[in-house]
Formats: sequence, C-alpha cells, structure tokens
Amino acid sequence: MQGSESRWGIWPYATLLLLSGCGETSKAAPAAPPPPTVLVAPVAKRDVTIDIESVGTLDGYVNADIRARVRGFLQSQNYKDGAYVKEGQLLFTIDSSEYVTAIQSAKATLARAEAGQTHNKAQLERYEVLGPAGTVSKQEVENAQASNADSQGAVLAARAALRQAELNLGYTQMRAPVSGIAGVASVRVGNLVGQEGPTLLTTVSQLDPVRVNFPLSEVDYVQSPGGLKNLEKRDVAWAKAQFPKLDKGEPTEDGDTGVQLILADGSVYPHRGVIVTANRQVDATTGTILMQALFPNTDSRLRPGQYARVKVPRSEAGKDALLVPEKALISVQGSYSVAVVGNDNKVSLRRVELGPIAGQGIRVVRNGVSEGDKIVVEGTQKVTDGATVVPQPAPPASAQAAPGAAPPPSAATAPAASAAPAEKAASPASH
Repeated sequence: MQGSESRWGIWPYATLLLLSGCGETSKAAPAAPPPPTVLVAPVAKRDVTIDIESVGTLDGYVNADIRARVRGFLQSQNYKDGAYVKEGQLLFTIDSSEYVTAIQSAKATLARAEAGQTHNKAQLERYEVLGPAGTVSKQEVENAQASNADSQGAVLAARAALRQAELNLGYTQMRAPVSGIAGVASVRVGNLVGQEGPTLLTTVSQLDPVRVNFPLSEVDYVQSPGGLKNLEKRDVAWAKAQFPKLDKGEPTEDGDTGVQLILADGSVYPHRGVIVTANRQVDATTGTILMQALFPNTDSRLRPGQYARVKVPRSEAGKDALLVPEKALISVQGSYSVAVVGNDNKVSLRRVELGPIAGQGIRVVRNGVSEGDKIVVEGTQKVTDGATVVPQPAPPASAQAAPGAAPPPSAATAPAASAAPAEKAASPASH
C-alpha cells in the first residue's frame, strides 16, 4: 500500500516536467532575414570608340624669358603682373644714366680716332708723292703707311665701341618679344639686376594655342589612328586651320577626330586639339614616346604648368564590345568579378577580364559574362556567391557611372565588404 501511494505521488511532478518540456519546444525559431534588394542592369553589347588616356602637362606655345642683359638698378615695371601684353610692349626699364654717358664717351673716342685717321691718311698721301723723288726715305713712307693702317683700325674699334654702347642703352628697356601673358615679376623696382649675368625678370607665354606634352607607350603609339599622319606638315598654322572643323564635329584634313582634354576637376575641355609632334625616339627607361598636341585657348583659360588627361582615339575599334558599369566591378586582390543574378534570383560571382575604358564610368570586358546577363550595379556589398536577392531594374542613370566617375578601385582601396563575396565565391559549399 505504501508503494502504491509512492507511485501516485510521483505522477504530478512527472506531468509538470513533461508540460514544461513541451512548452520549450513549442517556441518558434527566429525568422531568417529577408533577401537583400539590389539594382541590376543587363550587360550591353555595342560598338564603341576606345580611347588611350595619358597625363599631360600644359605649356605655352612660346615661353619667352625677359632678362636684364646689362647691370643697373631696375627703374620701372611697365605692365601689371599676369596681364596680357602685346609684342613690342615696354615691360621694364633700367636706370640708363651711365649708358647715356658711355655713348657720349664712345662718340668722343670715335671723333679722336677719325681725326687721327684723317691726319695719317693725308700724311701718307704726301709721302707717297715725295718718296719717288727722294725727298723722304723709304722708311718714312713705310711708317706713314703703318700709322694710316693703325688709325683705320682705331676708327673701326671706336665705331664698334659706340655701337656696343648704343646696344647697352637699348638693353635698359626690355620689351615683350611675343604677345601673351606676362608672369609675376621676379624682381621689384629698385633692386640691382644684371650684377652676375642676365637676371630673369619675368616670362611672357603665348597661350593661344596652348601646348600639351604627354607620353604614349609604344603599344599605344602603334595603335594610334590617323592622328599621327603627316606630322612633318603640322605646324601652328595648320593646327589653327583645323580647330574650327573640330568644333563643328568634323574631322581634320587627315581624317582624324582630334584629341580631348580632361581637366583636373574632371570637366571636359570644350575644344578638341590636334597632335603636332612625336619625339624622335622612345625613352628606353619608361618605354614611352613624348607627344605634343595643340589646343585652342582664346580665353587663356588654360595655363602653363597645369596637369590634364589627354584622350587619344585608338585605331582598335570596339566592335561588338561587352560593356559593364565600372561600379558593378568587385575588386579582390588585383582581379575583378561581377555579381550575375540568375532567373532564380540567386547570385553567381563571375570573374571577368577587363578591357579598355569605353567612356565615362563604362568598361569593356573581354570574357566572363554574356550579353543580357543581369549584373548587380548597386548593392554589391550586400551579395555573396549563391545568395538569394530581390533584383530591381536599375534606372538608366544608375546603370552607368556619373560623369567624371573614378576608375574601378584597386585591390588596395577596395571596400572591405567587397572582399567577402569573393572569399565565399571560392567556397560556395559554405552555403
């Protein structure tokens, strides 16, 4: 009887434990996060113009240094720093008092020399008449001839000294040798110049047209189009004749479309230029050849020393090129991938081989994707290989990078979030 009571006493506790366990298992598991929403765009395929880009340095077509060629105190500056000056315009003067005195002294020396030469010439003429008659000796005739020759030399030397004195006086006035922008004066009025050789006072730069120097690799030089034809005839007059054609969208006489200039702020210079010079040889150290192009610059907007990117059309045409926005590229350790979204809305990370830049924010890919493949253009940091996403079509403005967009990030600057998809792409089984 006691054992029966003991068994019945255990049942309430067992029932409570059973009910407690059932309560724990009945709790719902936490819900999985919804798939991320991403913007997708199809891979395009079309013919494109492929450009070569190089960093160029701007320079004046002519840069004329204005130097003090004689010694003296700078007396005046006759132009405003940075102003436009015309050829022949007076820029600086040096105190000329000592050079005026030098001219007067040179004139006096010349007068004495000419008087001595007149005397010696007359004496020689007399001796040449008296010599045959025996009135004067042969030695006296020879001495008269030597004195006359010496006086002639003295006259020539005096005339040369006067000419040099006149030149020195002229050097006290420094004029612009060309029309252009005169730089900030490097020496101010009152300072001694020309003490130890010619002193640089300023530089006048002819800025229309402006010259752009830039390097091209050997490969790019070979693949450049008709823009490198007939360089021997391409002078400044020829270039100026082509500028109006290029502004109208017409080709040059040689059939090329000119070169483009991208300024430091990313803006495109509104006028195209022409290549006029290729250096005589390729630099063995860099493997590049120096090129020069001329651009119209009527408003002097472009200045020497500026840096700009030069875009030169390549002879290689982008025929049926596969194009993707640069912002769709995922950079990992020097290679690039894109996130392709399949019909089942699952992501497949595919490695692609990049080709040249085909416009602002657009890149040619040689393989890895096909025309029409839907790739993620916004939200690449949210996706991993094999993950499910909610694709939304990207608006046309989002399917391409904004003007002036930066090139795809390098491995060193790629976002950390971009590295995760590639790591998981190597081990899709982890999903």
